Parts: sequence; structure tokens; C-alpha cells
Amino acid sequence: MEQGVYSLEKFELYNLARKFRKNIYSLVKKLPAEEKYCLAPQMRKAALSVSNNIAEGHGRWHYKENIQFCRISRGSTDEVIDDLNTCEDENYFDLEIIKKHKDEAYYLIKKINGYIACLKKTKQTY
Repeated sequence: MEQGVYSLEKFELYNLARKFRKNIYSLVKKLPAEEKYCLAPQMRKAALSVSNNIAEGHGRWHYKENIQFCRISRGSTDEVIDDLNTCEDENYFDLEIIKKHKDEAYYLIKKINGYIACLKKTKQTY
């Protein structure tokens, strides 16, 4: 099937969120065994929520709904940052690894905020 102009797979913000999710999933695999049923699924769900909500907002095609889903995505990104802080507090990973993931999260939040501002300005609907 041919991807159109408004294809999700061509949407830069979605692709950033997808990459972020993949990176968090990879990190989760390295958590200690005692986090198998607590922190690991929590981090996976929050990271999945980031890309899911960007995708759902994109599919709604009305700027107000899109903005609301972007806000949820931004909140889920903050949730992952809190989970990364837990990893830091528990010394699960080197600080450099945690910083790399947190930097990626803050960059994603910056891009989400920019997209929200663009939607508000243009009041774009499809």
C-alpha cells in the first residue's frame, strides 16, 4: 500500500517517539531480575504510550484532539524520565547511560511542544 502525504510513517515526531520507545525497550531488557514485574513493564508501557498517543492524535485529524493526545504523550515521556530517575537512584545503570536516555526524552518533549505550538498557530485540520 502506498503511503500518502499524511502517512504516520513519514511523520517526523512519530519517528522520534518510535526511536525513543525502541531505545527504552532495549534498556529495560538490561534491568535487574527483581524489576521484571515492576519497573520493567512500567517503563515499557510509558514508552509505548509516547508513540501510541502521537499516532492516535495524528489519526484524529483535528488540531484540538491532536494537541490533547500530544499532551498525553508528553506526560508519558515525563513518566519515563521519572523511571530513569528510579534507575539512577537504584544504581541500575551508569549515569552516562541514564543521561543519554534522559537527553533523548527532553529532546522529544521539546519537539512535542513545538508541534503543539504549530498546531495551535495553524489550527490545522485535515
